[in-house]
Amino acid sequence: MNTINKSILCFFALLVISSCKQSSSSQVNQDYPERDEFIVDLDLAKIKERGYITAIMDNSSTGLFVYKGKTMGYEYELLKLFCEEQGLQLRINITQNIGEGFNKLNTGDGDILAYNLTVTKERKNRIAFTHYHNLQRQVLIQRKPKDWRKMKLHEIEAQLIRNPVDLIGKEVVVRPHSSYYDRMVNLSDEIGGDILIVPGETNAETEQLIKMVAEGKIDFTVAEEDIALVNSTYYPNLDIKTAVSFPTQIAWGVRKNADELLGALNNWIVRMRKTTDYYVIYDKYFRSSKSALRRSRSKYSSIRGEAISPYDSLIQNAADELEWDWLLLAAQVFRESKFNENAESWAGAIGLMQVMPRTGKEYGIRDLYDPEKNIYAGMKHLQWLQNQWAKKIADEDERLKFVLASYNVGLGHLQDAVRLTEKYGGNPQSWQDVSGFLLKKSRSKYFNDPVVVYGYCRGSEPVEYVDRILDIYQNYKEILQIESQIETIVQ
Repeated sequence: MNTINKSILCFFALLVISSCKQSSSSQVNQDYPERDEFIVDLDLAKIKERGYITAIMDNSSTGLFVYKGKTMGYEYELLKLFCEEQGLQLRINITQNIGEGFNKLNTGDGDILAYNLTVTKERKNRIAFTHYHNLQRQVLIQRKPKDWRKMKLHEIEAQLIRNPVDLIGKEVVVRPHSSYYDRMVNLSDEIGGDILIVPGETNAETEQLIKMVAEGKIDFTVAEEDIALVNSTYYPNLDIKTAVSFPTQIAWGVRKNADELLGALNNWIVRMRKTTDYYVIYDKYFRSSKSALRRSRSKYSSIRGEAISPYDSLIQNAADELEWDWLLLAAQVFRESKFNENAESWAGAIGLMQVMPRTGKEYGIRDLYDPEKNIYAGMKHLQWLQNQWAKKIADEDERLKFVLASYNVGLGHLQDAVRLTEKYGGNPQSWQDVSGFLLKKSRSKYFNDPVVVYGYCRGSEPVEYVDRILDIYQNYKEILQIESQIETIVQ
């Protein structure tokens, strides 16, 4: 091929790259529309009336994930503490695409955008940011040389990019609708040469792109330093030492008209960052490399695994018998024993579903340490409770709460609470009404009432039990994104 033809081909190649960059930039800028958009009127007072906050999050090693049945994550644990202080439940809306997250926030499908979110001027046009809860640099993610373990440090360094200028002419794949894309555009201008900025797929997660670098599918991507640090534990062939930005603010986003919520969050964040709890949570996810590595290698992690527990198939079979979503039964098993087949309670309950020996005998089961037999006994007892309440509670979602509470505290105490509800003019088919009288059964006026047969009951335990199981179940459905067999239960 002669020199002229090569020049023509190079010209057209550059034209295509330029066109792709312009198109990608246009796509990213759609995240920050100039025109006014609808923003729902929903501030803290109205949120407190309904009783819960919905956080828009992603399933990631720092934001939110399930590990051995437990819901975990840096952002998640901080949000839980804030909600507890406000007396609110925390609900989750898993959204991997940041642009979609902005839409959900402003239309009211969520109240807090709790990504590892960098504060930028463009984003401030669309949402309000809380006080930052962290400061992070953006760093280049690149692979070490193929035989890096056999090489000396200076030999490895010689093959790595340490000066951002050396990114000129290199392809860097970043998440679209992200501050990484914006930073690469600015860096390209600053170094006086073109970095070939390639947006990943619309729903590409930062951690997916990091994995692609580790596997050799792409050469470079960009991430915040804390995310890079966690993922370098999973992939030791990655280098994360080259900074491509000054420290940037990491914060949560709220609607621009949610002044009360913003004020409450800012007040809490400033106080929280001065406490030991904050640093314990931060260190757990960003400085405990052994724990991060253990989670990354586990098949019981929602990030890279494929199961909740070693007993998934047993739980699924039992759930089929109950005609339940298996994730609901898994949530109950986790609440009972955290999937510990040898668990024992102070009251003598045994195994995965904390079955009492006398209950096991009723269903022909004596070895309650056997996972299969234990789950079978628990399932049969739930089945019996379902049949008892089917005669009295018409609504399936309401009935489920009565069944779960009865499993925890006994059928008799629930029947007492129903009789109290009827006596005092409440709705005996409403869990809200009945649970109120279950709570009152710890007071002498009520446990000595003539309609009460089973006496004193510390009703806070079964009420918390029901709430916690439904909370875990909702998290499982959101995080694991598995098709459910029953409708969402509204608490």
